[in-house]
Amino acid sequence: MCDLKGLFVKFLRSAAPFLLSATLLSAASLAHAEVAIVLNSGDGTISVIDKAKMEEIRRFPIGKEPHHLMATPDDKHLIVANAASNELVFLDPLTGDIRRRIDKISDPYQIGFTPDKKWFVSVSNRLDRVDIYHGSDFSLVKRIPTGKTPSHVAFDANSTIALVTMQDSNELVGIDLASQTIKWRMKTGNMPAGVWVTPDDRYALVGMTGEDYVEVIDWRTQKSVKKITTGKGAHNFLALGDGKRLFVSNRVSNTINVIDQSTLTVVDTIDMPGGPDCMELTRDGKQLWVTTRWIKKVSIYDMASRKVIKQIPVGKSPHGIYFASHAPRK
Repeated sequence: MCDLKGLFVKFLRSAAPFLLSATLLSAASLAHAEVAIVLNSGDGTISVIDKAKMEEIRRFPIGKEPHHLMATPDDKHLIVANAASNELVFLDPLTGDIRRRIDKISDPYQIGFTPDKKWFVSVSNRLDRVDIYHGSDFSLVKRIPTGKTPSHVAFDANSTIALVTMQDSNELVGIDLASQTIKWRMKTGNMPAGVWVTPDDRYALVGMTGEDYVEVIDWRTQKSVKKITTGKGAHNFLALGDGKRLFVSNRVSNTINVIDQSTLTVVDTIDMPGGPDCMELTRDGKQLWVTTRWIKKVSIYDMASRKVIKQIPVGKSPHGIYFASHAPRK
């Protein structure tokens, strides 16, 4: 019996380094497993998805009426805008863990940093205004009354103007960031939502959720240049990362169009059932991950086979989506 005990002790001593190495290797693998982070607007939760396994691994409450999320300019944090909680929640973009909260951010619906990082702009959808904060510490600078139901925001490359869509008054508003006043406003099509500035900084592309087109606007002259026919319910944009092409999601027709930003034409159409909304493209350009709001799933589209290869159940009305190994935002 003593001999057996001695042999067992010797075995443990000899095996200990290998057991420790295996444990550390396993921990390292878990630590480096990439996740996709999904914002579920309908039930105020965050879904964390194992990107390799394509399955949800946890879900937790985040706040009241979260609508959009975005990475900080340095990609070190992911910000969730909780509109009814009047707060910003900062997540670790690699794990989804909550890092901190900033309160007294009034009704943040859609949010964005100017390219020079000087200003943080919060679109207050319910309060019909745009709030400007210092980008360094999120202290309030000015509240600017706008048209009815401001929706999305984009900026020119030089951080001189904020372009904001007015969903219910059917307008695009230009806010001068130096004076923090409305410089101009112009009429658009029905229910303007997502807004995107072309790489040459010449045009603003506006998705018309109440129509079937993207309106091309020369924002310097406030002239409508063209209407790019899309699927019905054109809503949100995502760059393909090649500096040329752009996705636009069409909520009503259940499609995603690809727009050539040089010719301002649709060059491809992707079928995406379930109400496509926000999108994220893998760095290698092989997979497009899409929040499909009406069916409470994230749909993964294989670009080569042109098929949806997986649908992952998440929370109610999934909206924003992010993962670290995304394609360039241009």
